[in-house]
Amino acid sequence: MSRKVRVLVVDDSILFRETIARGLAADFGIEVVGVAADPFEARDKIIELEPDVMTLDVEMPKMNGIEFLKRLIPQYPIPVVVVSSVSDNVFDALNAGAVDFVTKINSVAGTNKEVFINELIIKVKIASMAKVGNLKKDISNTRHTAKINARKSNTIIAIGASTGGTQAILEVVKDFPVDMPGVIITQHMPAVFTKMYADRLNNLCLMNVKEAENGDTVLPGRILIAPGDLHMALIKKGNNYFVQCLSGDKVNGHCPSVDVLFNSVAEKAGSNSIGVILTGMGYDGAKGLMKMKQKGAFTIGQDEQSSVVYGMPKVAYDIGAVNKQTSLKNIAQLIYSSLDDQK
Repeated sequence: MSRKVRVLVVDDSILFRETIARGLAADFGIEVVGVAADPFEARDKIIELEPDVMTLDVEMPKMNGIEFLKRLIPQYPIPVVVVSSVSDNVFDALNAGAVDFVTKINSVAGTNKEVFINELIIKVKIASMAKVGNLKKDISNTRHTAKINARKSNTIIAIGASTGGTQAILEVVKDFPVDMPGVIITQHMPAVFTKMYADRLNNLCLMNVKEAENGDTVLPGRILIAPGDLHMALIKKGNNYFVQCLSGDKVNGHCPSVDVLFNSVAEKAGSNSIGVILTGMGYDGAKGLMKMKQKGAFTIGQDEQSSVVYGMPKVAYDIGAVNKQTSLKNIAQLIYSSLDDQK
């Protein structure tokens, strides 16, 4: 990076403010330009210091972090990494405009502190490259509708995403009809949160959504989300598809990995599949999507203009793994069209 990322740390706890500020400042690529104890102090320091990224506690006095985000982002679209306890509040924060989240540690001593700070450093640096306005302006207000050919019920739709992906995935799948072919999704996310995310999607989508369990059947009308800290792969027995959820080393720095999912779909479903790669940092999923394309799958990549972070879809596009690149709001319709075109 050409210059240090300027960070404002916002947390009502003096202990956590100091822990986060010192931890971030120890990285040569980050400069902590200020700290704030509440949203009102944070607002003034954003104007005064013009930070590149803000870390934000969700639970704070005077105004909680989510309400602050709702008021802040429309006026000052600054990338925000939320620091939160284990709660589905993080998804409200992401919906309000936060780029990513890190789980708050219970103590500031030992290995947990080191893991927490390292994860926060990585996500702050990724957030500094995020385009905060892209996601909100590309969310469609119209509902997609489609009639699905029953003969396509055994098609596999595989989706992979990372930073910015929670909202992007929702935009793609929210209006999928109940007779839509089975959908399997890998979103880079920690354990516990994937179950919360699946439950949240289940309340917002027409299809049934659940966190995948080993041996789950891929069925029309069902969306399976890869569980955090487990790789998810597609397997086939007879004419039926199932998922395996297995522990393993990180692939491309991630577990679950999009490449693990896409590679298995290429092998087991081949031309009977559609692959979609969405916003995210890095290159996970690009090679797997290429294998899907080579096996005859139709592959879709999110474009730069609508991506929060144009990393994963860019690499996939650059290596030739993408049949069609398009804006987030057009991806669902493109999937429907692909289903109609398949023989």
